[in-house]
Amino acid sequence: MSDAWLSDTRRSYDEDAPGYAEKVDGLLAQQPYVRAALALFAESVERSGRGPVADVGCGPGYVTRHLSDLGAEAFGIDLSPEMVAIARRDHPDLRFEVGSMTDLDLESGSVAGVVAFWSVIHIPDHAVPGVFAEFRRVLRPGGPLLVGFHVGDDVQHSSQGYTGRPISVDTHRRRPSQIEGWLRDAGFAIDATLVMRPDGDRPEAVVLATNG
Repeated sequence: MSDAWLSDTRRSYDEDAPGYAEKVDGLLAQQPYVRAALALFAESVERSGRGPVADVGCGPGYVTRHLSDLGAEAFGIDLSPEMVAIARRDHPDLRFEVGSMTDLDLESGSVAGVVAFWSVIHIPDHAVPGVFAEFRRVLRPGGPLLVGFHVGDDVQHSSQGYTGRPISVDTHRRRPSQIEGWLRDAGFAIDATLVMRPDGDRPEAVVLATNG
């Protein structure tokens, strides 16, 4: 991979895949607002005509599984081959592929919905517009996009993973207005933004948008 940040992110998640999978196991059960957003997204896919839903940056596949249980035709894409291996092991009835959100191996207009849950947090500012343009390219007109992210103004570098192994990955915290602006520039219309725990130490947000 020509971009160092992309290669570092893939290597880091390959190295820390078992620890990350353990960390997020059962996470959705503790996140009622996130589950509500996913249910709204699945309903939006249903209203727009159903079809395949891409969970981009799927990690070990827990969101892909949840969407499938909600009735969506969900499949996962992740940069890390080790993450994809875990997802395939834990959810053998679902489809998972290795790929990068910077250059998705999907035909234009081929998916009914796109989810990017806490995966664009590793994309540097200069690359986000291209990623959102790629989401719009693969998403059919009128299809929904759901983006989840950490809220803030800083970049945090991690050099040690959940397993204690060395990694090198940046986490970008962004304001909802910045994400919304990038999405509008890419051709999306914003449907809703939800900020969770805005008065807490680690606020998070989800943005639901529609492809033009």
